[in-house]
Amino acid sequence: MTAPAGASPLLEVRELVKHYRARAILGRSAPPVRAVDGVSLTLGRGETLGLVGESGCGKTTVGRTIIRLQEPTSGQALLDGTDIFTLGADALRAFRRRVQMIFQDPYGSLNPRMTVGDAIAEGMDIHRIGTRPQRRGRVATLLEEVGLDASYAARYPHEFSGGQRQRIGIARALAVEPEVIICDEPVSSLDVSVQAQVLNLLSDLQRARQLAYLFIAHDLAVVRQVADRIAVMYLGRIVETGTAERVLGSPRHPYTVALRSAVPEASMEPATARIVLSGDPPSPAAPPSGCAFHTRCFHPARNERCRTERPELRPLGGVQVACHHAESTP
Repeated sequence: MTAPAGASPLLEVRELVKHYRARAILGRSAPPVRAVDGVSLTLGRGETLGLVGESGCGKTTVGRTIIRLQEPTSGQALLDGTDIFTLGADALRAFRRRVQMIFQDPYGSLNPRMTVGDAIAEGMDIHRIGTRPQRRGRVATLLEEVGLDASYAARYPHEFSGGQRQRIGIARALAVEPEVIICDEPVSSLDVSVQAQVLNLLSDLQRARQLAYLFIAHDLAVVRQVADRIAVMYLGRIVETGTAERVLGSPRHPYTVALRSAVPEASMEPATARIVLSGDPPSPAAPPSGCAFHTRCFHPARNERCRTERPELRPLGGVQVACHHAESTP
């Protein structure tokens, strides 16, 4: 579901920066790790924005910083125009009713000493939602809404499969009636068949509740099933963004081309050659000058400008792309 055209964004991130201080070695100060280095994005009501990239590109850090599980180095994150990063304790508590997170590891995110019912009800307890009997009834309703039996409330996380535990994590996120859910690789640890079930569940919940999702993933095949728009990250920055149809149908940045090339295709046509990027991504503690992707880029027009001048996002063919030679991307 896409936000109405011209509607103001529910969530807006402006030039978000998150640097980590590196440990000094032999008394010498080390450069900071530039995990996120100036990310801007918007998310509308009822919309899904897919944030994709290789492991280590900074996408999870974006999600965790927005929800203030860690503090930003600089930048803004606005929820309905209010800067999340300036909120005091009471306002932050109210904010967390509106924005929740589903974590990658469905087992590690659940307290093994708490029953499923207590884990789901914990947010309602913190925010003082309803009476105790009302919370118990709400837990039963949520379990059934995510496809589990209400009697499971008395069980513990170790008694469930990975897919069931992720459904419990979804129910826990829904318990406080949020407007935005940050989905951090919610299906990457699940079998393919279970992935499809969880993705369908998320889509059904979005339609029923008008939820907005920031869907973080490294797999374009997963993202294209759920995303209205896609933002592609590389080494802490967004290098291409636009509608899912545009970004996946005719990518302009060589990195996006390589990511799309890795998506398996079921077709009777002869398979096209895969693009295998050379080397590993550079260290975020010592990013290359110019375009961060130039050390792995396969674009035939790559030149000295790529090595010295960092490209900024610019409009081209219905997307925003950060590449000096995007017009001639093969």
